[in-house]
Amino acid sequence: MFEMASDFVRFNTDFEVCAGYLSPVSDAYKKAGLAPGHHRVNMCSRAVEPSPWLMVDPYETLNRNERGEPEYVPTAKVLRHFDHEINTVLGGIEGTDGVRRKARIALLAGADLIMSMSAFSPFHIHSHNLLTFFFPGEPGLWSPTDLDVILSQYGAFIIERSGTDIEEALASLRQYENNIWVISQVIQNDISSTKVRLFLRKDLSVRYLIPDPVVDYIEEHGLYQEPKASSAKASPSRELEKEFKGKGKASLPPDDAAPSPEENKPTVG
Repeated sequence: MFEMASDFVRFNTDFEVCAGYLSPVSDAYKKAGLAPGHHRVNMCSRAVEPSPWLMVDPYETLNRNERGEPEYVPTAKVLRHFDHEINTVLGGIEGTDGVRRKARIALLAGADLIMSMSAFSPFHIHSHNLLTFFFPGEPGLWSPTDLDVILSQYGAFIIERSGTDIEEALASLRQYENNIWVISQVIQNDISSTKVRLFLRKDLSVRYLIPDPVVDYIEEHGLYQEPKASSAKASPSRELEKEFKGKGKASLPPDDAAPSPEENKPTVG
């Protein structure tokens, strides 16, 4: 996802990508099957370890309320966090000429996220010459004020996803059209963290779907495992077909064949 966005920026804009950040969502998100925040931060860190420009920020997972409980952090606040840390604390990004310039912070997300935004509106736009990405999580409802901050003050790069009508979503966000960049998937990849978690619960291999260090971490800590049932196991492929029925076709092995993972670019949620 990040590499695809980086290529798009290089060939289609005047920006220069300086860094990309994965920002695992708070435990307060309460999504079914979500691993504890510290595990997700560790998995993301292992996934990006070989990259010279991708990093992980635990900011969202560390947020607590006055009772010490995990507190959900809206996307607009996360963007402001990166803006403050990079442009205020660090004084921007230092160029090859030794001059520090203000970085442009932008949201990188899939088309399904922009679909969830399309019920709202407002108005104005900014532009700078350096770009920093991060990848967040957000529940379904968007505050119109936050939406204006995200799309007006910062902007978004959106990766097209199969089965999503991106044009329909953008139709109600026309006031932000100069601040939303849509990135086409040249090679379709519908791997998602939801599907990876489901494969793991069904005891199917996820090798080559996500980085080996992440697979090793999951196995080491016993994450995403379904409680053992005393009854005979149902066919994993048939259960997966039922799970994703109506969500697009999945290529699954027949009951009498061994699972054959496809080599795809990793996705970490």
